[in-house]
Amino acid sequence: MDYTKLSKEVSYALRHAPWEYELEIDSEGFVPIEQLIHAINESGKYNRPITINDLERIIEISDKKRHEIQGDKIRALYGHSIPMHISKQIVTPPDVLYHGTTHKAIGSVMNEGLKPMGRQYVHLSVDRETAFSVGRRRDKNPIILLIDSKKAFAEGIAFYSGNDKVYLSDGIPSEYISF
Repeated sequence: MDYTKLSKEVSYALRHAPWEYELEIDSEGFVPIEQLIHAINESGKYNRPITINDLERIIEISDKKRHEIQGDKIRALYGHSIPMHISKQIVTPPDVLYHGTTHKAIGSVMNEGLKPMGRQYVHLSVDRETAFSVGRRRDKNPIILLIDSKKAFAEGIAFYSGNDKVYLSDGIPSEYISF
């Protein structure tokens, strides 16, 4: 089984195009596991039918915790671009968070703040290394932004948990950003 390919397909189905798989996504982003398995198996893309064990395996071996299983449901933890808003519970963030951005975007970020762009939330990292790794997707030498999340949270900016290395926010005004 190609678990990387399966993980990418599960992410695509849960984050970006549940309607292509005829998935019934709830307000927290969960879909019934059996519904997802049935939809993926209908495609015939894999050399054998996938099972819940395969879904558990992609979660187990992932370097980033992208998916979560609770009971008989599965969801992507972050990265959604679907029109329906995925509800998250507000959490207290660490005092400082990081975000990797491009040289091209730094001017608008420092003027307008961080915005979700094509995603539902701004993604923030708990350490510089993760922010750098994420930022390298769009710039070979990204600028690492420092987010004063303690002050932002105290002043009413909401933060949500993505996973153990990622926090989410609806947006970060520029006054909480430095580099």
